[in-house]
Amino acid sequence: MQTLYLCHPAALDHETPLGHPERADRIRVIERALEDEAFMTLVREQAPCAERDTLALVHPRRYVDALIEASPREGIVPIDSDTVLSPGTIEAALRSAGAAVQAVDEVMSGKVANAFAAMRPPGHHAETAQAMGFCFFNNAAIAARFAQKTHGAERIAIVDWDVHHGNGTQDIFWDDPSVLYCSTHEMPLYPGTGALGERGEHDTIVNAPLSAGDGSDIFREAMETRVLPRIEAFAPDLVVISAGFDAHWRDPLGNVMLTEADFSWATLKLMEIADRRAKGRVVSLLEGGYDLEGLARSVAAHVKALMGQA
Repeated sequence: MQTLYLCHPAALDHETPLGHPERADRIRVIERALEDEAFMTLVREQAPCAERDTLALVHPRRYVDALIEASPREGIVPIDSDTVLSPGTIEAALRSAGAAVQAVDEVMSGKVANAFAAMRPPGHHAETAQAMGFCFFNNAAIAARFAQKTHGAERIAIVDWDVHHGNGTQDIFWDDPSVLYCSTHEMPLYPGTGALGERGEHDTIVNAPLSAGDGSDIFREAMETRVLPRIEAFAPDLVVISAGFDAHWRDPLGNVMLTEADFSWATLKLMEIADRRAKGRVVSLLEGGYDLEGLARSVAAHVKALMGQA
């Protein structure tokens, strides 16, 4: 059983202003990193566009339609100070969500062991009907809902190790006992959510906030004491990773001091639980990561772990 890698050239066409951290070069450095001989056995596929009906599993039709209609023919249209639409944004966002769906489809049907989708824009800040924080459609939430609707998965665990809290994912699943959302993230930091006491209506929200300057030891302790036991007890049918790599020590948007070895370790720990509880099913979706060297090294370590090479 092999690891699936999903990407598409449309990910390069979502344009952001000069100096914006969420830029097309993020995908270029990942593609170059995964050209190494170590990754020759990856199953490589292009990300399809998600159907509007699939997006509607999470986002209201009127929200999806309004975003598509707002797409400019030229130039850049701001949604907020961080989040912009360009002529290529909608296709990139549709394929980012489509990659999540395709990954779930192939993992749940047993065609591949696990999957990593390297697409942009990211998704975990997108709320039900609000684009924000570089995000338009919540790819992890769409993956979870698609797994439930199409493949009959009863319980999904979403693990988010991006340095920024996934407020959108938490909001979407706040009162849903069938989805466990676990997040490690820096606090205080954008978007300001993710406090320890935010637990959801059914105690299925697990926040493990980190402080500026925290490194490997504290991150791993948070995972081992708060996150991993909860996933084990939840016994999910699928593990979805919101794989942001901006907790790397090199990243300009965070102050957590992780290395690529930490992402490899966390990946292996989640795979061990997935092997016991979820028939090995793991789907990983790119979120943040804005230092190009740190991103490339972290993704390489993460994908090697998924491939069983760590």
